[in-house]
Amino acid sequence: MHAPGIWGIIVVAVVVILLFGRGKIAGMMGEVASGIKSFQKGMREDDTKPSPQLDANAQVNAARETEKKDV
Repeated sequence: MHAPGIWGIIVVAVVVILLFGRGKIAGMMGEVASGIKSFQKGMREDDTKPSPQLDANAQVNAARETEKKDV
């Protein structure tokens, strides 16, 4: 088997455009871009917010330190 040539790629591109239309392809690409942006936003929010488990551990450790100082 051999790799498709330039003419094969052009034929496939024309068929895809005829089947889906330019508007539908542009809409799908817009949806992909918005999904990537929301994923990146979610990753940034996860980095800035400490997890609830870490907050609970910090509170427990602070309470233990306070008890040690009081004794």
